[in-house]
Amino acid sequence: MVSQTIWEEYRFSGEGGLPIYFQAWKPPVPTRGVLAISHGLGEHGGRYGYLAESLVERGYAVYALDHRGHGRSQGQRGYTSAWSDLREDLRTFLKRVWEMEPGQSTFLMGHSLGGLIALEYALHYPDQLRGVIASAPAMVSTAIPPSKLLLARILSRVYPGYTANTGLDSNGISSLPEEVQRYQDDPLVHDLGTARLSIEVAKAQKYTMEAAPKFPLPLLIIHGGADHLIPPEASRAFYERVANPDKQYILYPDIYHETHNDRLRQQVFSDLDRWIQRHL
Repeated sequence: MVSQTIWEEYRFSGEGGLPIYFQAWKPPVPTRGVLAISHGLGEHGGRYGYLAESLVERGYAVYALDHRGHGRSQGQRGYTSAWSDLREDLRTFLKRVWEMEPGQSTFLMGHSLGGLIALEYALHYPDQLRGVIASAPAMVSTAIPPSKLLLARILSRVYPGYTANTGLDSNGISSLPEEVQRYQDDPLVHDLGTARLSIEVAKAQKYTMEAAPKFPLPLLIIHGGADHLIPPEASRAFYERVANPDKQYILYPDIYHETHNDRLRQQVFSDLDRWIQRHL
């Protein structure tokens, strides 16, 4: 086991020149592989410290970006002018990772909205990735009722930056009260979404679900069985449509939205390690 973590932070110019932040946790010895993380709506890459530390102990390097409009990256909170900006930011981020970790096997992990970003990205740019891990991917927008979605479509055309509270129930993050409190107290977490983002997410969900049969990479989906923010049925529906036989679905009973920040996280970390090892 590795007993020391090297932590570093970086920035790059995303689409349109927007400054994007990312950080890395690295072992002090040659790495076994690399995990790149795409976080969820309203949060940031720094919230994956438990997962990163666990994987560093197992010899992996872990990188996590803050999407535009999130965390330490620039941009209006909860806004993107186009879904392609998120995809291309992720592409530039991965290019930077590959420059720093030449020749290493790289896996892309996305959680919630970040899971949707990761899946949609892999459908466009599968090269140089060894596999994708989707944690409770946002294949449906349960927080947006049809009436609000219709309003968002109108506002997206005339006032794309219109901002509203997402209505996310932070108590659904984890069954551990201390993790919910950590989320609520985090100054880099926000609960904002915009009209344009909601429409871009809906379009990405439609495209990704329809393209599922063509998913080109080894796939692991993990989901909490008691997740009421993103229902497990949504990720299962995507999984069933994937034709690639190299796929696995793990459901953790009685666990909430963030399986990596809940009671069974050590089991989750071990499951991720085993899956990655099989695909190195």
